[in-house]
Amino acid sequence: MPQPSLPVIAVTVGEPAGIGPEISIAAAWQLRHEVRPVLIGDAAYLAMLAADINPDINLMGVSLQALRNQGLPACGTDRMTVIDCPLNAHVIAGHLDARNGRSVLQTLDVAIESVQQGWCDAIVTAPLQKSTINDAGVAFSGHTEYFAEKTNTSRVVMMLASEANAHLPQPLRVALATTHLPLRQVADAIQFDDLLRTLEIIHADLRDKFGIAAPRILVAGLNPHAGENGYLGREEIDVITPVIRQAQQAGMQVSGPYPADTLFQQKYLEQADCVLAMYHDQGLPVLKHASFGLGGNITLGLPLIRTSVDHGTALDLAAQGVGHADIGSMIVAIRVAASMAKTH
Repeated sequence: MPQPSLPVIAVTVGEPAGIGPEISIAAAWQLRHEVRPVLIGDAAYLAMLAADINPDINLMGVSLQALRNQGLPACGTDRMTVIDCPLNAHVIAGHLDARNGRSVLQTLDVAIESVQQGWCDAIVTAPLQKSTINDAGVAFSGHTEYFAEKTNTSRVVMMLASEANAHLPQPLRVALATTHLPLRQVADAIQFDDLLRTLEIIHADLRDKFGIAAPRILVAGLNPHAGENGYLGREEIDVITPVIRQAQQAGMQVSGPYPADTLFQQKYLEQADCVLAMYHDQGLPVLKHASFGLGGNITLGLPLIRTSVDHGTALDLAAQGVGHADIGSMIVAIRVAASMAKTH
């Protein structure tokens, strides 16, 4: 009986001087029987790095032109395909080089094209260094914003997710109403229409990409004690509660607002598929404390599947040579992308 086809996952290897290439190669090779990984980066550099990681790793480079002409070549589990995006300068691990900034950006464009053309089912991104791309003369604020712009998506939502582990009896998902904002700007950014749209995106993607028929979403308040009936702020009264009621009227299972300092208890989390936090450092420290290195970052609202790791480029680790970087988060990111691809 023929085996079911494996989901094809495009993996951009990120900043070449960081740990991205190493964790991409190592995690993809480990998961090659679960997914078909397609690495996107400099084929010659990745082949050299793969030999240092594990001499058994076998990579097959393919040019972008060949891919466009002939599609993705057949490939068994004894080797992995690399879509070649050549670098412009020699890589010194741990040392950034702006000459490679545009090549790193090209890997994102190729990943988007690979999904839009049907060559791949989902995208996983290794960490990159924003400064390298900006120093190359291209304004760049991050993966999320770039994918949204390139896919003409007006609003996206950042969600981090962790698999169950010794600290978490069940998977934990935390989405953010606001992302990378100075704290003094957060309250002004909590607006009715934006918050409602955020809940709609979370609900739709949990249903359509995660296969949860009736997602349960818990919403945190913004202020201490969720505003304490207006004595500690009115955002809960004026914005958050009305949004929750509107979402409920639309048929969504949404509840709150809950005080954030008591929300992340098992008795609440076991009744939830996702928690919506109002700002970055309200929700993510809890998830990362329980699962750092074992979490994945998912961009909701895109017309494609994109996940990532929950950490940065770790230039200091890369400078020490291979073997120091933890591939746990990349493993989770690839597995989450594959699961979403099977559901979507």
